[in-house]
This record gives sequence, C-alpha cells and structure tokens, in this order.
Amino acid sequence: MYRIPVPSFTSLDSKQTTHQMWCKINSNPPVLWKFPTQKPKLGPKIITFSSSSNNQKQQELGSTTAVTQVQVPESNDYSVKFKTLGGCKLGISRYPDFEYDAEGGSGTGSGTMVPDSELNDEISVSFAIKTLYIPPLTSATTKFLGLPLPPFLKIDIVPESFQGSIDRESGKVDLEFLANFWFSAGSIYRAPPLLVKTVLTSEESNGTIRSGRGKRLDKEGKCRLVGVATVDPIDDFLMNTFLGLPTECLANLNAVISISNSS
Repeated sequence: MYRIPVPSFTSLDSKQTTHQMWCKINSNPPVLWKFPTQKPKLGPKIITFSSSSNNQKQQELGSTTAVTQVQVPESNDYSVKFKTLGGCKLGISRYPDFEYDAEGGSGTGSGTMVPDSELNDEISVSFAIKTLYIPPLTSATTKFLGLPLPPFLKIDIVPESFQGSIDRESGKVDLEFLANFWFSAGSIYRAPPLLVKTVLTSEESNGTIRSGRGKRLDKEGKCRLVGVATVDPIDDFLMNTFLGLPTECLANLNAVISISNSS
C-alpha cells in the first residue's frame, strides 16, 4: 500500500502572510516628522511708552499754529504813456504865438521810483524815442494871426530825447525835451534843423523875452507843460535873418500822462 504525500499548507500560508505584511509596510511607510509649511515671522517686538505730559504738550503745539502773512511789496517799475491834446501854442522870437492843435501826439516809456528823494512819490521816467510822435505844424494843425498856415509851409518836429521826473503825489512834472525842428516850403526849400532844448514843466518857465506857466497833473492825468528855449543860429542866412537868431522860443502843450505799475 502506497502513501501519497500531501503537501503541507502551513508553511505556504505562513510565507504568503509574511509577504502580504511586508507589502503593507512598504506601501504605507510611517511618517517620522512633519515640518511646518509656514515660516514663522521673526522681528523685534516694539514696546511703546506714552506719557500724559508729552501728549499734552504736543496737543498744545498743534493747537497754537502760527500764521505768518507775507506782504508783497509794490513794484518800483512803471509804464508811462504820454498824449498831446489840442489848444496848444508855439512861439518864437517876438512874433505872435502860433495856435497849434497837437491832438494825436503820443509816446510810451518806463519809470522807476527815485530812491532817497525829498519828494514822497517821485518817479524817474524815460520815453522811447521810436514811440514818440508830435504832429507837424501845417495848414491843418496850425494858425497864425487867426489864419491857417499856407499849404506849402511845414515844420516837422523830430524828438531826440524826452525824459525827466514826475511826482505823483503833488502832480509836478519836469521833462527834458530835445528835438529838431525842420522848416520847409514845398519841394523848393528846406532849411537846416533848428535844435530846441528845454525843460517842459508844470511850473513856471522864464526867459529873457518869453515866459509861461504850466499846470500840474490832475486826477485824470491832464496837465499843461511849458518850456522856454534858446535857439542858436544855423547855417542858413535866410532863416537866421527871418527869425532873428539867436532868439527864444516857447512851447505851451496840453497833455495827458498816465502811469501804471508794470506787470
């Protein structure tokens, strides 16, 4: 009788069980340590000390804020405008005065306050020569003995200098005036210029045979300026004889002067 060997399942089951346990251990390894994902914030702690006395001082300083007002000084630079009006007169030698309508004459200039002046509001002014225009003496602007000048006679006035001082408070005006007077008779005669130098003033102007009295600036800027000048002989026998050169001449001009602060 033969015995058939039967395999032992005990050892086989034991090996299989051991293999399964080893797989479970390797598939889920144990976690030994878990590091934090957020970094801690590092930095010194700030400790604030407060004092009731310091807070009170700060409140007092904040409540008593000083306000400083700065006053902008008035500008010492000025713009000056000059206009001539009608009703003027011009005279030379002992001849009667010419009735002269100077309406339309004009000029512009600049002015500055005069420092350390005895007058409270004195301005030094100077007019730009290129802007100065004084109408010529013609039959349209001038009469002599009540009659217009002959159409062929003409006297051009060409300013060379016009400057001086104006006191805005009192209205006193003193302006040095230098100009050439050109006498012509049509196209057939033109004399050398007569040089006239005088001070046009709102006060009195006196010469040997001529004199005049001006008028100070009013609230509208109107004034009357007068000036006596000596006219020297020129290189022209006819003109020297006709006018009796050397002699005196008188200018009597009505004008408007306006002064404003420059911007």
